[in-house]
Amino acid sequence: MAQMLQTILDEAIKAHASDIHLKVGSPPVFRVHGELTPSALPPLSPDDLLDFVHRHVPARQRREFEEAMEADFSLLDDHRNRFRVNLFMAQGVPAFVFRRVLPRPPTLQSVNLPPVLSSLLKTPRGLLIVAGATGAGKSTTLAALIEELNQTQSLRIVTIEDPVEYEFVDNRCVISQREIGIDTLGFQAALKRVMRQDPDVIMIGEIRDPLSVETALHAAETGHLVLTTLHASSTAGAVNRLLDMFPPESRDALRLNLATNLLAILCQQLAPAIRGGVLPVVEILINTPTVRSLLEKNKLEVLPAAVETGSEDGMQTFNQALYQLIKKGQITEETGMSLSPNPQQLRMNLKGIFLDEGRRILPT
Repeated sequence: MAQMLQTILDEAIKAHASDIHLKVGSPPVFRVHGELTPSALPPLSPDDLLDFVHRHVPARQRREFEEAMEADFSLLDDHRNRFRVNLFMAQGVPAFVFRRVLPRPPTLQSVNLPPVLSSLLKTPRGLLIVAGATGAGKSTTLAALIEELNQTQSLRIVTIEDPVEYEFVDNRCVISQREIGIDTLGFQAALKRVMRQDPDVIMIGEIRDPLSVETALHAAETGHLVLTTLHASSTAGAVNRLLDMFPPESRDALRLNLATNLLAILCQQLAPAIRGGVLPVVEILINTPTVRSLLEKNKLEVLPAAVETGSEDGMQTFNQALYQLIKKGQITEETGMSLSPNPQQLRMNLKGIFLDEGRRILPT
């Protein structure tokens, strides 16, 4: 690898950066524990960025970039550190964002995910969605779920990723990781043939369109566990996002399909931890009989109340997750308030006041 880029990557790793931003006229900027920090390296010129494109972008993604002005790929540096890279045009010149991928897949415990997820993975079929905004740690959670299966069950797992981020080593599972553009022409081609590859578990890097939704639900319906991600800001919002991908005349059928085949939806954001780093704040909706009934009856506006009152089944709201992190001394109250969808309610909870609004809203 050319010395300039390797120097940037080495400095980022030394700084414990999660992300690296490269743009013309600025020094490389690192995201460290959630905060953007300019590096001490010299500013980058247009020639520097063009050189990175020609030297380090794989040929297929370079052609894609020339046609679409953006591309995603994975990069392995001289020290075998893996990065997920997004290349795009900004004001007529290339720009890069690198995200470092840890050398080993995380575990549920190592990234502080709720223990109920381990129990959910014992269900042999169903659709499990990890939702959240860009940069909320969805890919890390997905990798931790796969690694939990790999350590605890004997299964055949096929992943479809763009690009591959974490590399799994077979433990109890037989895992095939397929990268778009290298192992298959595209998501549609991979999804069309995945059922012929004897999967027990299918991991789809991201639900992007109606075809991927239909394929995921069909796989769940035919006895497979399907794991995927979706951009949404809440668990109820994820349901609406799925429905909005389809024309109005198709949504009732999709909603009934979800009622039958959904396993759970996780929605997460990241909170700065008191001891450094970040912690996931996870809202959890599980397809209990109550949730299934709400989906069947098209009472989607009541789903948040079902989550709020479903703690015995392993469900939790963002506020309930933030409350626990604050009480355990893992995040500050100020952080909790800044991330809460309902700060007033969280403030009352921290004072010991809990109003049972959810049960009042739920239909009898």
